[in-house]
Amino acid sequence: MTTRFAPFFAPLLLMLTAAAPAPKSAPLPDTVRVVMTTELGPITLDLDAKHAPITTRNFVRYVDQRRFDGIVFYRVMRLAWGQQPNGLIQAGTRGDPKRALPPIAHEPTSVTGILHKAGAISMARNAPGTAAGDFSILLSDLSGFDADPNAATDEGKAGYAAFGYVVDGMDVVRKIYDVPLSTTMGVGVMKGQMIEKPVRVLTVRRVPIPAAAPAPAP
Repeated sequence: MTTRFAPFFAPLLLMLTAAAPAPKSAPLPDTVRVVMTTELGPITLDLDAKHAPITTRNFVRYVDQRRFDGIVFYRVMRLAWGQQPNGLIQAGTRGDPKRALPPIAHEPTSVTGILHKAGAISMARNAPGTAAGDFSILLSDLSGFDADPNAATDEGKAGYAAFGYVVDGMDVVRKIYDVPLSTTMGVGVMKGQMIEKPVRVLTVRRVPIPAAAPAPAP
């Protein structure tokens, strides 16, 4: 992974708690559908519990405990190269002790097979094993965030943990991507990437996946 990508997922506050797997609870279905209702509209996500069980269960715990209700999208990373729009939007608990749960073990894309394609949702983190309650949604394919076993650095070998995809609402993702950014907020590489008026997430809820329509009779 090139260094220009490495800082993008860093939460604003460093998680100091040691990484730990989420507590066991009722089994999840292979795919968990959630609707994230923002003030700009809903975003529907299918989370892949079959291939990324640790990361998906962590996200679902935040959902079921209403810890994501009232968070904001606070960051937009716009990449000037490639086909536009190119980059991501970022939201989460930002280390709020009233919302954040302990960080989780890292699930690399080389294990899960869930790649950083347009529409992917992926966990924000500092070092591998520090992801907790911050996440990003991609506007474009960003293969530099995938784990690369042949990378020269441990960071590049680990990559980031994608765990599902937007199935409806990419128009809302684009609306968030297009909001005005502050020219002064943010530190280091994030300066100029912070949303001037953060976009509020009203609720995040699990919803049933509609049954597939039966095949027509021959």
